[in-house]
Amino acid sequence: MDRQGYAAMPGFLDSGDSGRLRTECEQASANGDFRRAGVGRGNQLQIREDIRRDEVMWLRPDEFSTEQEAYLAKLELLRLALNQRFFLGLFSFEGHFAIYPEGAFYKPHLDRHDGTKDRVVTVVLYLNENWQPGDGGELKLWTSADGVKGAFELVEPRMGTLVCFLAGEFWHEVLPANKTRMSITGWFRQR
Repeated sequence: MDRQGYAAMPGFLDSGDSGRLRTECEQASANGDFRRAGVGRGNQLQIREDIRRDEVMWLRPDEFSTEQEAYLAKLELLRLALNQRFFLGLFSFEGHFAIYPEGAFYKPHLDRHDGTKDRVVTVVLYLNENWQPGDGGELKLWTSADGVKGAFELVEPRMGTLVCFLAGEFWHEVLPANKTRMSITGWFRQR
């Protein structure tokens, strides 16, 4: 984050902790707890299959599972470190499980809604066992001021890898998945 404004951290969570979150994600999906993801917020929220085709289940603070609490404890250490290093004033976290069925994608976007500044740092934890080249679903993260016309990094969504980047500065997309892809996506926020 120091040099680039983004970081990918393989092994942020070990396979046991990641696997338990994956199992929770699968069970919630089987129970019908996921909803189609939209774009925009509030009255402007729309389902736009031309932009994104994933499904989400928001994490609810009053209903955190033991697995979620363990993950959020690690994120709290990251939040404190980011605040100490960069003086970001990060105060809270909001997030959701995300499932990209085969063929699903999310076109290029920023993670900050128009006219807002509360989402400061995006964090994505991948929950995909045995991900192989050719499985698709990579995060394409543009790394230059040229936006979607400039240089980029591709991050494979491998189990336990955490990616974080400045939410309002880095254009990114999820390339089409060739098999089901799971993650927990969220944002450290300012007040």
